[in-house]
Amino acid sequence: MTAEAGPAPLRVLIVDDEPLARLRLRGLVEASTVPPACVVGEAGDATQAQALLAATACDLVLLDIAMPGASGLQLADALRRAAQPPLVVFVTAHASHALRAFELDAADYITKPVRRERLQAALWRVAQRRAGPPAPVAAEAGPVLVVSDRGRVLRVPPAEVVYLKAELKYVTLRTAQGQWLLDEPLADLAQRLGEGFLRVHRNALVARSAVRALERAPLDGSTDGEESWVVRLANGEALAVSRRQLPAVREALAAG
Repeated sequence: MTAEAGPAPLRVLIVDDEPLARLRLRGLVEASTVPPACVVGEAGDATQAQALLAATACDLVLLDIAMPGASGLQLADALRRAAQPPLVVFVTAHASHALRAFELDAADYITKPVRRERLQAALWRVAQRRAGPPAPVAAEAGPVLVVSDRGRVLRVPPAEVVYLKAELKYVTLRTAQGQWLLDEPLADLAQRLGEGFLRVHRNALVARSAVRALERAPLDGSTDGEESWVVRLANGEALAVSRRQLPAVREALAAG
């Protein structure tokens, strides 16, 4: 009678630009027995990681965020578009990117210094996900905005967004249900959200479906005789339209 074979070890790629951090993670991964895991490669940046992944089967990427060249967030976004993407666990010194990591469907998010018990829990979570039913392809769901609300993490689909407005260091996300602050640049949000949104000002992005009218703004004595305009939105608010964006806004509204 032959002994029953145990579960195959998780194949792990470590991506971090610090050699000592990679050495620490390698030791923790290879010490894991439940689940068993092995390191199949190490990379110091996103380019090296993609080259290794093209030639090496991998179940999990332990991924730093701040690296030379493309960031870990950018690499994770590229990986999830693959036909059979590995799972990603972010291992970083910065806790501020957790919301974005959640949006990229990360299996876990660990802050440095890494504790053995914390990494063990992340490996177990990955093993459970690998054994479960396949998740829906992320690309089918389209973009989504992730916000923190009094201890909860909420996913806001673009269809619920009325506008996004940059103010000081943050961007205000406005929906019919409320508003939240994002720390992602407005230019990046515009690129991710695509054609369903209209730039009306350098600091404002509006959902096309929320625009009800383009109106002349009342003169307040500060325009030096220049005509100014606003877009009137479905929730009753009005946002200023810059002279630079006015032709594009008119064209978009005329096109329906």
